[in-house]
Amino acid sequence: MMILSMEEDLNRFCQLALKFGASGAKPIKAEDIIVGNWVRLKCQYGCGGYGKRLTCPPYSPMPKEFKKVLKGYEWAILLRFEPKEPEYDWKSPHEVVVKLEREVFLSGYYSAFGLACGPCPYCDECNLKECVHPDLARPSMEACGIDVYATVRRAGFNLRVLKSRYEKPTYFSLLLIR
Repeated sequence: MMILSMEEDLNRFCQLALKFGASGAKPIKAEDIIVGNWVRLKCQYGCGGYGKRLTCPPYSPMPKEFKKVLKGYEWAILLRFEPKEPEYDWKSPHEVVVKLEREVFLSGYYSAFGLACGPCPYCDECNLKECVHPDLARPSMEACGIDVYATVRRAGFNLRVLKSRYEKPTYFSLLLIR
């Protein structure tokens, strides 16, 4: 078996992400992921899904806990998704990050873990006692306290605050790799 360098593996994983449906993929150092305690406040006081899904606060890892988790990772792949018209399919980024997580795991990076964007799309109403799709459900970056704007901008992607619901958003997910 040929052993590839981390750089070659990361590039291969980025190509897989594009093949799976991401519109962009870029490796970043895990230390460049910015976590802020304030981010969860936006979930609690700005999202109607707060407390309604096991992948969202208050069930998702707290920022302090997630900062500790990040210390166990060296790399991440930032995934960009451009919504298709006329409606955006929320399952797409979740499916891509889970599929990529599996491929990275099977390549020997057994601690690979994906973070999606937005609320989990798999159940109309979440069973708050026990997830019925633990193989697919992943918390969003925001749910864990990641400052998506700062992290994405640090990685060189353009991301701005939208001023109208009619503007086309860009979504991001993340795959952690050790």
